[in-house]
This record gives sequence, structure tokens and C-alpha cells, in this order.
Amino acid sequence: MKILAIIPARGGSKGIKNKNIKNLCGHPLIAWTIMRANKSKFIDKVVVSTDSKKIAAISKKYGASVPFVRPKKYATDKANDFVVLNHAINFFKTKGEKFDYVLMLQPTSPLRELKDINSSIKKVLKENIDSLVSVCKVETQHPRFIYSIKNKDSLIPFLKKNDNPSMRRQDIEKLYFLDGSIYISKIKTLMQYKTFYHNKTKAYEVPKWKSLEIDDIEDINLAEFYIKNKKITF
Repeated sequence: MKILAIIPARGGSKGIKNKNIKNLCGHPLIAWTIMRANKSKFIDKVVVSTDSKKIAAISKKYGASVPFVRPKKYATDKANDFVVLNHAINFFKTKGEKFDYVLMLQPTSPLRELKDINSSIKKVLKENIDSLVSVCKVETQHPRFIYSIKNKDSLIPFLKKNDNPSMRRQDIEKLYFLDGSIYISKIKTLMQYKTFYHNKTKAYEVPKWKSLEIDDIEDINLAEFYIKNKKITF
């Protein structure tokens, strides 16, 4: 079973300029994902899909393959994950390289460790899973504790039938959000559904601290804190 890992990293970013190559504990942000992917014995090829020459050069320096420049039409705010992955998969298909699975690793999830990549891949292969995404348990932002504000600062429960808004957190139903650090799919399944999310999708749970996604400078500072205090190796 051949696995293609794709790291999507376009040049444009809003929250932080040049976010994907922003310094994080002495290395560009994207390098943390490249290095982990390269160390996985399950991955056959690690590719960075980018429209930026600067990101491409840095990615190659850290050991990723950058065999093409992503077309501008696939590097806009409106370009979804599927078109980016489909472009890369088709590129290799025209070169005679075929893969069974695609693994998408967002560079904005630098706390994802090698063991998470390997464990999720092993789960997919062992259980013959069509699609898998990483999730994290919802805690303080559970819908039971969320309100809107209307009519001169009046609190309106988000849940229409929130019969016990003061229920203890440990007693409420466990819910999970899609944390965005790991996406795996059989390529034939991805082509069928054009998404990782469907009735065949399974979950891989990660702890709260690993679910951090880099959007602004505060996230960078928090990621540095975790890397240093959790003694995460590069």
C-alpha cells in the first residue's frame, strides 16, 4: 500500500504574514510537519504543494519533494482541500506514479507528533478504513455552555432544549471537533466523495494541547510553550 503525504502550503496568509515559514523554536513552521512526515516508515513520498518559491526552497531544504508549482487558481482563499489534493495526485498519475492512500498534513498543526502520524496510519491499514480524520474532545466550548446575545444583552442558549444549562461538565455528552492535524483517505474514496468527511469516516483522537492550530502570533507563542515544556523533539 503506497501512501502519498501532501503538505499544502500556499504563500498567502492573513493572520500572520508568511505564516507557513514563520519561525517556531528555531525552525520554519512548515519544517515541523516535514520532518515528522519524513521520519514515518509508512509514507512513501512527502510532497509540499505550494505556489511560493520561498516556501518551496525551504521545504526542499528540510527534505520534502516539491516537484511542481501549484497553479494560482488552486492557491486562492476559495480553493478547497480536494482541488489541491486532486491536482497533486493527478500530477503523479501522469508521471506513472500511483498511490493507494493520501495523507494530508496541514503545516499549521506543528504539535502533531510522529507517533500520531504512525498510529493513525496503522489504524487505517489494520482496519481497512476508507477515511480517517483527527478529532479533539470539546470541553469548555461545549454547546451546552454557549449562548448568543440579543435584545439588549440578553443571553439566549444556543441549544433550544437546554433543559439543564448548569449540568456538570463531566456529566454531559462527549462531543468532538475536527482539529485539522491528520487526514487520511483511500484515494479512490476521496475521488468518490471529494472530501474526507462522509459516512465511512473514522476518528483518531488527539489531546487538547496537540489540537493547537496556528492562526496568529499568540498561537505561535503557545506552540513554543508546549514544545519547550513537553520537550517535543524536532
